[in-house]
Amino acid sequence: MKRIVILSASAVLWAAALILVQNYRILALILFAGAWILAGFPVIQNMFLSLKKGPSFDENVLMTIASIGAFAIGEWEEACGVMIFYGIGELLQDMAVGRSTANIDALLSLRPDTARIQINEEWKEVPADSVEPDTCMLVRPGERIPLDGILVAGSGSMDAALLSGESKPVFLEIGDPVYSGAVSLDGVLTIQSTKRASESSAARIVAMVEHAREAKAKPERFITAFAKRYTPIVVGLAALLAVVPPLILPDATFAEWIHRALVLLVISCPCALVVSIPLGYYAGIGGLSRRGVIVKGASHLDSLAKAQYVAFDKTGTLTEGCFSVTGVEPAEGIDAASLLETAALAEWESNHPIAQAIRAAATISGSTVGERREIAGQGIELHFGTEVILAGNHRFLDRYAITMPQTEDSGTVVYVARNGHYNGKISVGDTLKAGAPESIRRLESLGISETVMLSGDSNASASAVAAQLGIRFVKAELLPADKIVETETLTNRGVTVFVGDGINDAPVLARADVGIAMGGGADVAIESADLIVHSGDPRLVPEAIACSRRIRHVIIENVIFALSFKGVCIVLAAFGIASMWLALLADVGVALIAILNASRLLK
Repeated sequence: MKRIVILSASAVLWAAALILVQNYRILALILFAGAWILAGFPVIQNMFLSLKKGPSFDENVLMTIASIGAFAIGEWEEACGVMIFYGIGELLQDMAVGRSTANIDALLSLRPDTARIQINEEWKEVPADSVEPDTCMLVRPGERIPLDGILVAGSGSMDAALLSGESKPVFLEIGDPVYSGAVSLDGVLTIQSTKRASESSAARIVAMVEHAREAKAKPERFITAFAKRYTPIVVGLAALLAVVPPLILPDATFAEWIHRALVLLVISCPCALVVSIPLGYYAGIGGLSRRGVIVKGASHLDSLAKAQYVAFDKTGTLTEGCFSVTGVEPAEGIDAASLLETAALAEWESNHPIAQAIRAAATISGSTVGERREIAGQGIELHFGTEVILAGNHRFLDRYAITMPQTEDSGTVVYVARNGHYNGKISVGDTLKAGAPESIRRLESLGISETVMLSGDSNASASAVAAQLGIRFVKAELLPADKIVETETLTNRGVTVFVGDGINDAPVLARADVGIAMGGGADVAIESADLIVHSGDPRLVPEAIACSRRIRHVIIENVIFALSFKGVCIVLAAFGIASMWLALLADVGVALIAILNASRLLK
């Protein structure tokens, strides 16, 4: 807001001076000087800061020399206009590329602030930070596990999706490791802590996000990189023009050629570039935002336009992240509806996500009262009247000597038997998002070198999804640190984009050249990413890449057009043909055309 007020005041002083300059030149000069100081102070300050670090030829040096040169030859209007236009361009740039700060605090919700430990034969809640290793903790169904540890009593399923990306609940048996941030779904667990809170899985993810942010070098802004080459060339040409001709040409005076050199400097002011380039990014970012893609900085668009590899997480990114029935294969003489109904009867009282998926697919509205016996991690046996229903994995039905066909299964399969006879099998899995196949095909059409999947899910589940999508390179059962290693391997080969949504994806989203988070995912993933797909539609990933390439193309068009036009004017100025007003008109005209060209990106 402060910068907007200062630039507005500078513009008002400039406009007033333009009105007064014909009749009140002294007053106009004072107003021009005031406008120049207001608009140019940040530029001059940055120039000196840059020069302190060593010889510098950035855009701040060029803008300062050019505007002072304009003052020196009496072109006060141009001197102020240069600084005001430049200030507006910088303001637009900052608005477009405002730096985002990772909100690591979101990770704190992964683990409770308290842990329930046994004190004097009673379970009491104490601060989690105070719990030492080898302390027993009690975790009830629906509660988060406060510290990493080992299960020493009880059994049940653990939801570790936020940490590992594993979409299927993990069944726990005594001796299995458990991790802070995971949720106990259906069992009372007694856990012996193995690490302090500061060393927990959640704390390590926080540390990896911070380290990845530091390791990820931010690309230079285009205008800064351009000015480092453009400025010394222009200043050098102006110096030669001021000094060489008077030394070798008869009747040439230093006053005349210094004037020409200053005119050249004013002509070379890159107003068209310093306004149109940030405006191009700003328009492109605005156009993407209307498609539901939030871009946190223009530099990320530059990197995205150069993308060679795109790596996807699986759960919640390419898939819906929730279980549903994906296939029903009834035995001979059994129809699909009857098979689903039989399985639903057995699974009716279970809170397991697989049971919920089967019940949702069945058409029955109530359960037959009976006696159920559940063997955790294997299946359910239901008795009602003279009927016996079995529903579980292959090993579970083998225990009852049920004859089943030998088939190769991928993913999660529930086998069903009734009264000793095999009734069929039901496949349950994480369903693909509607736009996932189209997204992969579009990436290939854009010339992406390779599309890969990096998942914390099981090999079987990840490979099954990858096969459906046509993704050939798959790495599964990866921890957050493993994903970073795999991503760094890709970044060493070319510009890499990572797309994810979970807390476990936050470190790699921060480390990739470009991190894209799916909206609706974990807050820390969204904060760590460079782009956010608000709707979570994977089709917007290739759309964002295509848009970033269009943005870069338009910006390069503006650069070529502006430099070509100015090149002609510089030649005319060197021969004393171009007047200052012609130079000013050409500069404004080029800027206007460049701005109109950049504005196309809003569409």
